[in-house]
Amino acid sequence: MRIVDVCEVTKPISSPIRNAYIDFSRMTASLVAVVTDVVRDGRRVVGYGFNSNGRYGQGGLIRERFRERLLEADPASVRDDAGDNLDPHKLWAVMMRNEKPGGHGERSVAVGTLDMAIWDATAKIAGKPLFRLLAERKGREADPRVFVYAAGGYYYPGKDDTALRAEMRSYLDRGYTVVKMKIGGAPIDEDRRRIEAVLAEIDGRARLAVDANGRFDLETGIAYAKMLRQYPLFWYEEVGDPLDYALQAALSEFYPGPMATGENLFSHQDARNLLRYGGMRPDRDWLQFDCALSYGLVEYLRTLDVLHQFGWSPSRCIPHGGHQMSLNIAAGLGLGGNESYPDLFQPYGGFPDEVTVEDGHIVMPELPGIGFEGKSELIAVMRALAE
Repeated sequence: MRIVDVCEVTKPISSPIRNAYIDFSRMTASLVAVVTDVVRDGRRVVGYGFNSNGRYGQGGLIRERFRERLLEADPASVRDDAGDNLDPHKLWAVMMRNEKPGGHGERSVAVGTLDMAIWDATAKIAGKPLFRLLAERKGREADPRVFVYAAGGYYYPGKDDTALRAEMRSYLDRGYTVVKMKIGGAPIDEDRRRIEAVLAEIDGRARLAVDANGRFDLETGIAYAKMLRQYPLFWYEEVGDPLDYALQAALSEFYPGPMATGENLFSHQDARNLLRYGGMRPDRDWLQFDCALSYGLVEYLRTLDVLHQFGWSPSRCIPHGGHQMSLNIAAGLGLGGNESYPDLFQPYGGFPDEVTVEDGHIVMPELPGIGFEGKSELIAVMRALAE
């Protein structure tokens, strides 16, 4: 049993949308395939992965550093203890060989992308859905029912309040009970009007979360907090720079409702510093670490260990990214749910074709691996890369 090839291609996921900080007109993503010599049900086992939206493709790093390390590793040294499957933890260590600690930069995204593919291959070799494999390894019962919310509400050329309301109404029609919109890309009075338009549209049938995408300084973040606290929001997300823990801590004095952050923290050390210094409250706030951006599931397990040390439950984690990898982690390890992009970043986001949202939840299908094979448009793109 061995990895015989690692393939990568950079794909566009461009869109004219923007949040408070960036536009997506030139956004890309890396799609990778980890090819093994194992055959299951007459087909060679190939694991697939891709990086989450918001960070560009990582082809250079993957091809120049991490691909060669995986292919050069002694196959016997990266198998599990039983010798009949890959060991993602050993393969992660191979990828990170000769890498200095700290200064995570973009390599966390490159490693997270490959880690996704490695776990997909591992679960396929085991003949199990990844969420069930993870639950078994943790000695817990997997729950295939996962909470999901609809992320959207971006700024878009020519998009007025009528179009924004129609977008949010479409999410309710598809079964979502929590929706999210962007703020901070317009003056505060305009954002107030947009928020009130959405609240009028959902009219108690769903909850609203708002996301500033790290745009605000402390003064602006406080001004928004004072405005937002009059509304029954699901959360107030990523107020300022993700590494400005003092700013995040200060906001808790002005905003008593739930806050959320973490999607732009890329290691368990970053998570520890957020919990030490960011004033996050385990009874109401939410953590959004995205494994595909932060060295993958191997590192995410370390992050969950940090949460446990600080008295946080995994159920307070709702990862960023809207991808099936986090869905499997949520179902297998008991996270609070996952983000979803019903209309954006396709074909990479969303669920297998037969999966529908009911009362804000989906039920994981019993597909080996991460379940990409159940999403017809996505698996066609993936197989074109390596099969």
